[in-house]
Amino acid sequence: MASYVLSCCSTADLTKEHFEARGIRYICFHYWLDGKEYPDDLGQSISFPDFYGAMARGAETRTSQINISEYLEYFEQFLSQGLDVLHVTLSSGISGTYNSAMDALRICRERYPERKIYVVDSLGASSGYGLLMDALADRRDEGYDIDALRDWAEANRLRLNHWFFSTDLSFYVKGGRISRAAGIFGGMLNICPLLDMDALGRLIPRFKIPGKKRVIREIVKKMEECAEGGLNYSGKVYISQSECLEDARAVAEFVEARFPKMQGKVEINYVGNLIGSHTGPGTVALFFWGKTRV
Repeated sequence: MASYVLSCCSTADLTKEHFEARGIRYICFHYWLDGKEYPDDLGQSISFPDFYGAMARGAETRTSQINISEYLEYFEQFLSQGLDVLHVTLSSGISGTYNSAMDALRICRERYPERKIYVVDSLGASSGYGLLMDALADRRDEGYDIDALRDWAEANRLRLNHWFFSTDLSFYVKGGRISRAAGIFGGMLNICPLLDMDALGRLIPRFKIPGKKRVIREIVKKMEECAEGGLNYSGKVYISQSECLEDARAVAEFVEARFPKMQGKVEINYVGNLIGSHTGPGTVALFFWGKTRV
């Protein structure tokens, strides 16, 4: 059994049961729904259907990253028990939480000089970040020590490919990520933006695809182009979806048909409440191991 804790943020968007089964600890972000604060606790406080239903009805949302004092309390519960800690954060390209975790790390090293504590920037998000955590748990269980596991995470994190599409532009307009005019024009033409995550962990719009059926085919085509081993890909595949399960299943069916050697079936999770506060309903994200992101 490892003498260290493997940890992440709730924004890795796996289920509570998945984290518990793999022995991965997590700390929760926070969000507000119509002025009331909730922890981003993997759908425990508010179910995902209720959350996205509220957004669809016009509920106001805002989010808050984990602050230094929260990280300190979280890390110290392990360090005080004589355990080392490897914590992997949500991408610094979309959140400042990595900086807060690093500030807490420096304080913890002064208080617990005999312990090892490392913080790694995942440069990922949602279940792509979760797929990285699952791979780290595999290697921890194979016997990697904390230093070797940190090195593996930093060496391989950019091999985790992230591709996203959205069928509802209204929340991108609301959040200021696209202009109102572009949102109206895109809606009239049934445009579905296809995005990926770059080497700095930022979400980058790549293509404007007309129609849901076409964007579903295009996202699978990107996996064909980028997956490790091409159509012989043998790793795991995760999908996140924000209350559009039918679309996610359509992508999963295409993936399972095109990649017969993949490990198991596609695992479909929800886009969590924190990230979903920004995307709204209608987002599907596909994650797999492949070419190093640029």
